[in-house]
Amino acid sequence: MTELTADEARRLVLRAQGFIGAEVRKGGPHAMLRRLGAVQLDTVSVLARSHELVAYARLGALGRPAVERAYWDQPARSFEYWCHAACILPIENWPLFAFRRRAYRERGLRWHEVPKDVDKLLDQVRSSGPITTADVGGAKNGGPWWDWSDSKIGLEWLLDIGELVCTRRVGWRRVYDLAERAVPADLLAEDLTDQECITRLVAIAGRSLGVATRADLVDFLRVRNQHAAMLDEALNSGAAGLVPVTVTGWPPTGRASASTGAAAAATAWADPALLATETRGRHRATLVSPFDSLIWHRGRTSRVFGFDYTLELYVPKAKRVHGYFTMPVLAGGRLIGRVDPAREGTTFVARQVSLEPGIPTAKAVEGLRAALWEAASWVGCDSVRIERLDQPHLLPHLTRTP
Repeated sequence: MTELTADEARRLVLRAQGFIGAEVRKGGPHAMLRRLGAVQLDTVSVLARSHELVAYARLGALGRPAVERAYWDQPARSFEYWCHAACILPIENWPLFAFRRRAYRERGLRWHEVPKDVDKLLDQVRSSGPITTADVGGAKNGGPWWDWSDSKIGLEWLLDIGELVCTRRVGWRRVYDLAERAVPADLLAEDLTDQECITRLVAIAGRSLGVATRADLVDFLRVRNQHAAMLDEALNSGAAGLVPVTVTGWPPTGRASASTGAAAAATAWADPALLATETRGRHRATLVSPFDSLIWHRGRTSRVFGFDYTLELYVPKAKRVHGYFTMPVLAGGRLIGRVDPAREGTTFVARQVSLEPGIPTAKAVEGLRAALWEAASWVGCDSVRIERLDQPHLLPHLTRTP
């Protein structure tokens, strides 16, 4: 069994996630999406929406239209569905989520009760073509964000069960179309069992994460009960194509069967193609979205980077420690600090900045300064203002251009 040090595992993770390696920029944002397997969507927009920040972190200051085209284009190159959360997924992965579409259909509801006249919505899309919620009276009833209109609930249900699909957006609104019109026929024709779906998705998650525990893989796909058991089968049988490894300091997986020998002693699973090639290269210093798959699983973030992270967006303001939308700073292969960003006109505002203990100050300052100023330039700012810094004496070094 391959034995990895924690540092080796960390570099493999960064390579798998598209941060280091000679090939990572080839193919642009759509190749990045295929490499990651899933890019999470979120409505919060501080510097930019999270799906834009994910591409920026790996590929640099791309124009936003290029990123949008990579996700939402015609003919469809991707679609939106539930993976780790609401995600953009490569269109070729449409058949792999049949297990989840079937589960929703069998369940018969989502967190809202499905309207009785939902078939009328499906008929409307079939007869009139793709629609948005604006075409059927809007998404809300006028209350809080979760107070959806019956039309919105119906459209989302039809998306859940695979009758409709979203392969593009207009003004951040989903465009709902018949799956039979938007998804290529050869993909629609694939008929996979739940086990086949899970096995292939575990392989994708393993390649995306590089080195991952069972818990990391479960979190990537958000599976449970019988589907989690299928994940175990895919790992222990070798069908997912991942190999057991040990990583210094990582706890045993604890879920392998007694008959699996090496797997029973593994602390993680790895992509063998990644293990077979040398990991070389460096990456830019960059801010990382809270919804980036590099840090999806907070326990994994602590295990891989020694970085304890909480998104405080949902924490009452008085109880926040680091800020509303704190973004980790990746530099030199490590998470070296965190920034709570904002923008005022052409000024990039760092409401709060903190450096991680144990990082050499000179390297931390260099990486943080580069990350701040490049992000500022990307969003059209020509100055940086830091409002609060945990080491105030470093302020002059961070607010001058690199």
